Amino acid sequence: MPAPEFLDTNVLVYAYDPGDSHKQRIAQDLVRRALAGDILVSTQVLAEFAATLLHKMQPAARSEDVAAVLDALGPIRVVVPDGDIVRRAVAVRAAYGVHFYDGMIVAAAERGGCGRIWSEDLNAGQKYFGIAVDNPFR
Repeated sequence: MPAPEFLDTNVLVYAYDPGDSHKQRIAQDLVRRALAGDILVSTQVLAEFAATLLHKMQPAARSEDVAAVLDALGPIRVVVPDGDIVRRAVAVRAAYGVHFYDGMIVAAAERGGCGRIWSEDLNAGQKYFGIAVDNPFR
C-alpha cells in the first residue's frame, strides 16, 4: 500500500477560495482524497486554515461558517503535534533552513508516515528527510 500524503494549509485555503477557479478545482480534488483517507493534515494545518478564513479572507468568513467547514473536514486523519514534533521541526529548520512552522509541517508529515507533502510554500521537487514535496498548482 502506498504511503499516505499530507496537505499543507494553502491547499485547504484554495479549496474554499473562489478567487482562482483553476487552483480551487485542484485543491478540492485533493480535499476529496483526504476525506477518503488517502491524505492527512495536522492540527496546525487546521488552525492556520481557520485563522486564514476568519482573518485574512475578504470578506472574512463568519465563525459559524468556519465551524461548519471544519465539521465537514472532520473525517480527514489528523496528526496531533507533541513535544517530539516540535523538536523535529527544529531539526528540519537546522537541516534545510525553512521557517519553523514549515518544519512543523514536515515533522507532522513524517510522523504520519507520509511520502509526499502537497504544498505551494515548500520547495517543489525537494525532499525533506525523505518526504517529497509537490506543488499541485504547477
